[in-house]
Amino acid sequence: MLRNARTILILLVLSGMIGAGDANPPKRSSGEPYFDARTHQTNYVGPGREAPIPIDLNEVLIGYFGPSTPSDPEGGDMWCAAHLAVEEANQAGGYKGLPFRFVADWSDNPWGSGITAVTRMVYSHRVWAIIGGIDGPSTHLAEQVVAKARLVLLSPGSTDKTVNLANVPWMFSCLPGDHLQTPVLARAIASHAGRKPFLLVSAVDHDSHLFTRELTKSLTRQKLAPSYHLEFDPRQKDNAGLVEKIINAEAHTLVLIADACRSAQLIAAVRDEGFKGCIFGGPGIGQRRFLQGAGKTAEGIVFPLLYSSGKRLDRFEKTFMSRFGRRPDYLAAHTYDAVRLLIAAIRQAGLNRALIGDAVRELSGWRGVTGDITWDPLGANSRPVGLGTIRNGCVQPYMFRQENPIPISISINRDEAATH
Repeated sequence: MLRNARTILILLVLSGMIGAGDANPPKRSSGEPYFDARTHQTNYVGPGREAPIPIDLNEVLIGYFGPSTPSDPEGGDMWCAAHLAVEEANQAGGYKGLPFRFVADWSDNPWGSGITAVTRMVYSHRVWAIIGGIDGPSTHLAEQVVAKARLVLLSPGSTDKTVNLANVPWMFSCLPGDHLQTPVLARAIASHAGRKPFLLVSAVDHDSHLFTRELTKSLTRQKLAPSYHLEFDPRQKDNAGLVEKIINAEAHTLVLIADACRSAQLIAAVRDEGFKGCIFGGPGIGQRRFLQGAGKTAEGIVFPLLYSSGKRLDRFEKTFMSRFGRRPDYLAAHTYDAVRLLIAAIRQAGLNRALIGDAVRELSGWRGVTGDITWDPLGANSRPVGLGTIRNGCVQPYMFRQENPIPISISINRDEAATH
């Protein structure tokens, strides 16, 4: 009887507590998140800052996760820029007289042997931080290792916002994310296309898919949708069928989201087949590989501008061109900035992994050749993004106004573009 009485009493107390709550809790719309990570900065409060300064070092090792040969078609320019930044730092005295040196590793199969390469950097070579990867997928891979190792990963090549949404306090992305690039692109598409039909063509690789998803959201905010959306596998070698569909759609405007090489191939093909409409593209249009591949057909394309030359960039560009014989694109420029920012953090913090992470975040607002690098609470660069276009084979800012026509003039040949 006593046990039953106690049970009844507990139930009555619990029911009273429930009744004392708000009978009408605030309703939340289905699209409203319960927690927006971008408004809350997660700071690392664990161990590591008390670690003693190592002695008997003769160099300062920095990990580099990416191809480490200048001739590599995807990451060669990034490696050249990283090498240039370290060379300049060592000419300026290194770290208290110790030279900086890269421990570089890469794999054509990042999700296979690539994970081993990053692990080796962290635990065998004991690097102080890592620069990498060269795109969204390789950055995700490296993040899985550093998340547990608690050392800085500074990415110069990823625009995937989900890398930072993992909420790892020592993960930083130098490129403005897709969610910052697509609104301005969508506004330009809406201004130009209006109610005329436009065609969206997108590759299904990781980075193209995520950019397309963000662009679709931005177009929806403009109350705009493509007449057709064609998806394709970038691994397919025959473009004939896809090009035929694009031409047969008779669209006023083409929006193409794919990597630099595939974008160049498709744009050259549709221009050769007589497509005269305006073309919008993703950030890959700003890569040197695209300019080389597309040639004269690149002229007038509009895309998110992540880097362009100017007076304050002359020294970097001239040095890069004199050393490597080619003009740096946005990936090379952001790699150069990433390495220089990391070196500044090491000099400020000393040789301590946790303190280096603190210093990278404290350097928010750092001025580089690409502009200001200002971290949002998740460690992503929050720099606003404008539009770019191709004129005379070179990337230039495009001053978007509501009344602006989109330039489509074609005036150079493919060989001329390759020299810029």
